[in-house]
Amino acid sequence: MKETTGKIAFAGNPLTLVGEPIQVGAKAPDFTVLSANLEPVKLSDYDGKVRILAIYPSIDTGVCQAQNRRFNAEASQLGDTAVLSISCDLPFAQSRFCAAEGLDKVVTLSDHKEVDFGSKYGFLIKELRLLARGTVVIDKEGTVKYVEFVPEVTTEPDYDGALDVVKELI
Repeated sequence: MKETTGKIAFAGNPLTLVGEPIQVGAKAPDFTVLSANLEPVKLSDYDGKVRILAIYPSIDTGVCQAQNRRFNAEASQLGDTAVLSISCDLPFAQSRFCAAEGLDKVVTLSDHKEVDFGSKYGFLIKELRLLARGTVVIDKEGTVKYVEFVPEVTTEPDYDGALDVVKELI
């Protein structure tokens, strides 16, 4: 499997990404992750909708929590859009955080079991077996329209960049 270095860092330390990095214009590969109920969920379950993939390392960090809060707040204004919040956290941790925070607009999904998403989209961090922070926007036809790999994992993504693309698609 392809490995990419120099694209992201954690606290200034370079990390290795595993998988082919997804690119704008590509057909979005289907992937399988786990729902809060430990049921398999596929990207294709959301076909026909604009999809925001909000990717983060761990719900137990302040930046990841902020990212989920922001996308949850934006989701109610985005019409026929699914906000899929993906990490390698266990589904129980994701659910516990969302319940405590009252987040009900993002769909939390766990890539912990097979890292199918991380490997297919190039977001899997080799050294940590966590996902890199970033955002992917996919149109209703399944074409990738926006990709951000946040260069420094400890910082938030460019929300406006992703949301501007989504607003053009809905």
